[in-house]
Amino acid sequence: MDIVLITAVISSLFLVIGAAEPLAARLRLPYTVILAILGILIGSGAIFFLRTDLTDALNPVAGAILNLPIRSNVFLYVFLPTLLFQATLGMNLRRMLDDWVPILVLAVVAVVVATLSVGYALSWASALPLAACLLIGAIVSTTDPSAVVSIFRSISAPRRLSRIIEGESLLNDAAAIALFGLFIGFVTLGGQDPLLSDALARFPVLIAGGALTGWLITRIAIWVMAMFGRHEMAQISVSVALPYLAYIGAEQSIGASGVIAVVAAGLTLNLTGPGRLPPQAWANLREVWDLLAHWAGALIFILAALLIPRLLEEVRIGDFALIGVVILAAIAARAVILFGLLPLLTFLRASPPVDHPYRVAILWGGLRGAVTLALALAVTESFRVPVEVKRLVGILATGFTLFTLVVQGTTLRSVIGWLGLDRLSPLDEALSRQVVAVALQTVREDVARTTEDYKLTRDIVRSEAKAFGERLEEAVRVAEDRVDILDRDRITLGLIALAGHERDMILARVRERTISARMAEKTLSDADRLIEATRTGGRSGYQRATRRSVAYGRAFRAALALHSRLGVSAPLIRMTADRFELLLSQGLILRDLDAFIEGRIRRIHGRRVAELLQGLLTRRIETVETAMEGLRLQYPGYAEELERRFIRRTALRLEEREYVAMREDGLIGAEVFTVLMQDLGDRRNAAEARPRLDIALQRMELVRQFPLFADLDDPVLRRLGRALRPRYVNEGKTIVHKDGTVRNVYFIASGAVELESGGQTWRLGRGEMFGQVAILMKNAARAEVRAIAPSTLLVLDVARFRSLLSRSKALRKAVRASAELRGIDPDVVLKEPSKET
Repeated sequence: MDIVLITAVISSLFLVIGAAEPLAARLRLPYTVILAILGILIGSGAIFFLRTDLTDALNPVAGAILNLPIRSNVFLYVFLPTLLFQATLGMNLRRMLDDWVPILVLAVVAVVVATLSVGYALSWASALPLAACLLIGAIVSTTDPSAVVSIFRSISAPRRLSRIIEGESLLNDAAAIALFGLFIGFVTLGGQDPLLSDALARFPVLIAGGALTGWLITRIAIWVMAMFGRHEMAQISVSVALPYLAYIGAEQSIGASGVIAVVAAGLTLNLTGPGRLPPQAWANLREVWDLLAHWAGALIFILAALLIPRLLEEVRIGDFALIGVVILAAIAARAVILFGLLPLLTFLRASPPVDHPYRVAILWGGLRGAVTLALALAVTESFRVPVEVKRLVGILATGFTLFTLVVQGTTLRSVIGWLGLDRLSPLDEALSRQVVAVALQTVREDVARTTEDYKLTRDIVRSEAKAFGERLEEAVRVAEDRVDILDRDRITLGLIALAGHERDMILARVRERTISARMAEKTLSDADRLIEATRTGGRSGYQRATRRSVAYGRAFRAALALHSRLGVSAPLIRMTADRFELLLSQGLILRDLDAFIEGRIRRIHGRRVAELLQGLLTRRIETVETAMEGLRLQYPGYAEELERRFIRRTALRLEEREYVAMREDGLIGAEVFTVLMQDLGDRRNAAEARPRLDIALQRMELVRQFPLFADLDDPVLRRLGRALRPRYVNEGKTIVHKDGTVRNVYFIASGAVELESGGQTWRLGRGEMFGQVAILMKNAARAEVRAIAPSTLLVLDVARFRSLLSRSKALRKAVRASAELRGIDPDVVLKEPSKET
């Protein structure tokens, strides 16, 4: 075919793609539905002009459209890796991990259930072999979430719900294509129907091989990209090659799933890329991939839609009944997951609750798209598949896709409106009215100030002010006439606004590079988690999320165990350094939220709510400072280096701002500006490197800070430093149980604990100890000790404590004071150890 004609057709398709988006917005239909309809119309029009006798002038164009060299391999090897790779790069993986259970259920389990449901239903209703029926089931089991996600975003549905649907789409594409690769082998071989055990035995090999291939190739690519640190275009070029090499390597080298390899590659780059690449390079890389994916997604839809008229040419009357069977079986399978398994997971607290209207919307929004058509096309092109199987696969997959796009896609927004999901809740309605009234008051003040500054005509100003005043009076009247918002709801809304502003400030700091790219994803994930926890749990949800953001997680405790028991320090070094930087960033952000509470929240929600939010913010700042102080005590030098690094990066940001302002004002030319920015970039790259952390606890310095050990000489302090073991505990963690056996004495390096015994309660803080009374007195009343802040403890066993007690007058004095505090005779407590020593 003439290359000029092909280029003209592809260019024209880009014009169609450009027009489809505004057309979809105007018609209020999903973008993919418009693309599919336009593709079908173009394909049908080409067939019509090629076969009609009305004119021959358009025959070359029609022939070029129908004979484009587009085969299934183009979809699978060119477009599909692009879409999958970009989807993984755009994911917030840390937030996805919070919802991994519902995502996996909706993706993998739902795909398997849909495959089996459609496969066995078709096997019962048709004469096709079971392997072919299961192949069709795998082809139609993958969903395209773009329509329902875009509508959910436009109606401000919970972010968590949209995130679950996006994660489901990514993984169900991978699962469906892996199943497709499994069953196509049985069909093309022409053998017996597959045993379920045989199919399941091969499935893990496809998954594991693809994941390993994608991870390995990405690690090599990141190493290469890091070598090109100053060459952004080279880094982006390497990223463009990455998904295709992963796909081809998995498929052609080891016979694994190329889709899984691409997903693994994207996930690996998503997790490690921000920490290894310069922030601007990472941002530009993602922008390039967003554009590539937009083009690939649009082209795969419109090119696949061009083939629909051809795929349906041999349709028969009886085929419509089989299409109906596929539709009913697929919808029934998805309904079982949404209304059966998902509520069960919610009951078991493994999944967030999804309201019934949202489940109905997800059910009706399970559209099929280009991936389904591409897989069906791959079957119709295979010469090893029986002719009747090819015909039915093409017709059933295409017919089902058309039903979801034309019927479900065009009515989805109406269904969402019928479910009431496009309307604000009474609380949000009341808030919106009040916000309008407050905003208009602020606007009136600003407009009055502006008109005075510009000396505008008084008559014009007076007439406009009168019209604006009438609107303001109406807004105030409507806000006051409606039912007022309860204080509890105002607090919730205020906290949501506060968390949202915190997220905006984090984004601003990331753009200014005062928060490193390495910590950007973590801080933004914490902010998103804070918003969602507040929406679902109000004030208590906000407080739980804030405690979680500074708590020692399971991964941290596992890294500490690796360091303590096996001597593997790398994970603990990385996590401790991350914790340092995270707490420093949180402290800086939180101190800037006061102005938002005073300037915005007080005007909308009143003084009482603002003061309560101020109190919550103050306690949160104290918690962060307590956690940071615990790290400073252990690693004083490292904390100082991090703060110096922050100051240097702030200075570089201000320096860059001055250069940009001078350039815009014409004070310096382009040549001077380029040289200055290059020098600034070199210094910024040097300042971006995080200082090295020596994980070995600086126990000598830490021990010296305890007044309890003030009278010990250096040799004893060194032995004590080696004997003390660190322990990190979260707020609310029980350290010593009332009925348990006490085998250690605990010294508080940072944080605070609460000790409860005999109906009395004591609070202990930094520099104090507990556990000594239970060790020294066999018949002492047992106490329960619980952390009331994230705390760092130093633990000493019984034998070493008794030995230390005999050497240290300060320690004996502290033991005596703690006994007196609890109403115990100190001479009785110290009697037994004094005899032994």
